[in-house]
Amino acid sequence: MGAKVWLATRAVCRYDTIVNMDTLNRRAFLAALGCGAPLAAAQGEDAVTVATDHPRLFLRPARLRLLRRERERASPRWQQFEALVAGAAPLPERPFALALYYQISGDKEAGRQALGSLADPAADPRQFALLFDWCQDLLSETETRDMAARLEKSMAATAGDDAVAAVRSRIMAAVALFDHVPAAPQRELERTVRAWWPARFVAGLTGAGGGATRDEAYPLFELLHAVRDNTMLDLRESSPRFLKDLPIQHLLSYYPAAYRAPENDFYIGATRLPGPPDLRRAALSRAAELAMVAYDTNALESQLLQGWLMHDDFMLRGPFGAPYEFLWANPYQPGLSYDHAPLVYHDPATGRLFARSNWDDSARWFGYFEGAAQIFDSGRVTTLNPRQAVPALSLGSAAICFGSGSPKFRIALEREQPVFLVGLEPRRAYQVEVDGQEMFETTADTGGILELSLPKMRETGIRVRPAPRPPATGG
Repeated sequence: MGAKVWLATRAVCRYDTIVNMDTLNRRAFLAALGCGAPLAAAQGEDAVTVATDHPRLFLRPARLRLLRRERERASPRWQQFEALVAGAAPLPERPFALALYYQISGDKEAGRQALGSLADPAADPRQFALLFDWCQDLLSETETRDMAARLEKSMAATAGDDAVAAVRSRIMAAVALFDHVPAAPQRELERTVRAWWPARFVAGLTGAGGGATRDEAYPLFELLHAVRDNTMLDLRESSPRFLKDLPIQHLLSYYPAAYRAPENDFYIGATRLPGPPDLRRAALSRAAELAMVAYDTNALESQLLQGWLMHDDFMLRGPFGAPYEFLWANPYQPGLSYDHAPLVYHDPATGRLFARSNWDDSARWFGYFEGAAQIFDSGRVTTLNPRQAVPALSLGSAAICFGSGSPKFRIALEREQPVFLVGLEPRRAYQVEVDGQEMFETTADTGGILELSLPKMRETGIRVRPAPRPPATGG
């Protein structure tokens, strides 16, 4: 059997339509924003509106029913969450946790404590939006007007921040405020859906290091849920395949060995940051995956991810992670064994490559991302310079050759597997000679990776050299 390779730009699916915006269209969007005209009118599209009742954010009727049944059944996730709240544990995101507890239990005292635990919305506009939405029926008219004004002010204060987390928080505020404040929420929804999403996020998915980072994955899926659940717009339909393949990339970009923490085990995502693992980042990485499954339960990628997520040793039990675990997990959702997931992920658009020898915790692993190459073996991470000559690495699922300074390679494959050359010049054309084949020309991807197909069961020589650059044309 050949190695299974997940190549992010080759397969065709319903999310492969890419929004193309030329410079003129972008200027039209920005002009519409600047003069306050509705973006939908500029494009002849329906306005982006919210017509749902509170609670709107993440706790739509189906999920609310599921979570309340979890309480009735005294599920392990509910028991853990309830024990933390009842035991007055130091909850790092106390407003979020108490407001969620109020929505599920009906405990008005918990709701009142949630409302009183975040005095300054500028400190965390995301949690403030959740409080306004989830505790709406506890507010008097005066409190509603006051909170709405403060939340609108927090939206205005971050209007120039185009980071995923900031846009997420403004969208959550816009959804929560939609029928409480006249114009600002719809302007924010129009600006995000019609301008920021295609011109900033989608356009930024192609290029080395493009796409949402692991730290951006959770706020990204909060944004996607908030928009789709309340406007019926699925932003993935105007994005490349990146978002559909993100569950597979997440799985393959974990180091294989589990990290044992006091509350629960974690898998740690590939990182260039020094020092011990950041367990809050690890918890949000798992929360992102739970939110991915909740977003599209029928996708093959989600079912493979669900099989990965439903191992009890990794259930988030700590004061930070337990509210996320309870909010997003669905233990009744069927999943597929992740043993069926591909062992190699290569995305030419962003120049990322991840591969592992198998799905055991003892697997050997290779990652090439953000211009760095790492090998995980026997519990240790080794960082390599991919532009220097390093012996070829064979994982069984893939073989990796290193070094633009070593144009000649010899490699013997015992089985059919892709061969990747890393550390080349991004987007540079190369001439490739393989023993027994005619020379051909191909182009390295945005990360400087070439993928080759070689004969198995014999040693093969490879020669790679930059193709001559075309002569410059006169002006």
